[in-house]
Amino acid sequence: MVAGELERRWNEKLLQLRDLEMQLEEFNRAKEAPALSAEDHAKLMTLGKDLVKAWNSQGASNETRKKIIRLLIEEIVVDVVGETLALVIHWQGGDHTEMTVKKNKVGQTRWTVAADVVDLVRVLARQLPDQAIAAILNRSGKLTGRGAAWTRAHVCGLRNTNGIPVYREGERVERGEITLDEAADVLQVSRATVYRLVTSGLLPAQQLCPGAPLIIRHDDVQQDGVRREADARRRRRPRSQNQLQNLLDL
Repeated sequence: MVAGELERRWNEKLLQLRDLEMQLEEFNRAKEAPALSAEDHAKLMTLGKDLVKAWNSQGASNETRKKIIRLLIEEIVVDVVGETLALVIHWQGGDHTEMTVKKNKVGQTRWTVAADVVDLVRVLARQLPDQAIAAILNRSGKLTGRGAAWTRAHVCGLRNTNGIPVYREGERVERGEITLDEAADVLQVSRATVYRLVTSGLLPAQQLCPGAPLIIRHDDVQQDGVRREADARRRRRPRSQNQLQNLLDL
């Protein structure tokens, strides 16, 4: 037992000796490092005066940025006030800065999808299936929480996380809503004609975002003014003698 205890202590001392030797070696290397040239010294002084440039420098690693923070900030005092965080930043020079930030909700991370995208998906899900929603989000330049393009699986995951039900075929009809193509079938005109009725303000329509389909109320299509204008445009359209030739609504 005595021999075992002596061996354990001996091994501990050897480990301490090795650590001290490594520290001494690093210290000697640091002393032998070449002095900064005048040009390098001038560059460092310039970065010291422009923290934004130093922070965003191409060669600045996360470790370097942490060192910058430690050099500038002595401590940060945080107090929870309702749904916000009240911060007091004590700088090394003695000044302090007060600021307030919104507290993250439970489960919210830096990968969280933007709130406006969630709201948009919440409304689009009442109009379209997941694949069509993904295409609209991509055309609108929206990104996932990790900065990727949208897929059907991404939309499905977002819906499940936020409790948004999937689109059910036929629910637009139950609400009395139709698309641009469906309105063209009802009025017996071309799609372009219905679009012109919408842009002229005669036929009300809703578009949630660029690239999303126009949603029209079925009752609005049945209005007398819309019907008369559609009939007038249809009568002005030249007829072709060839039954196989498609008509162009210009």
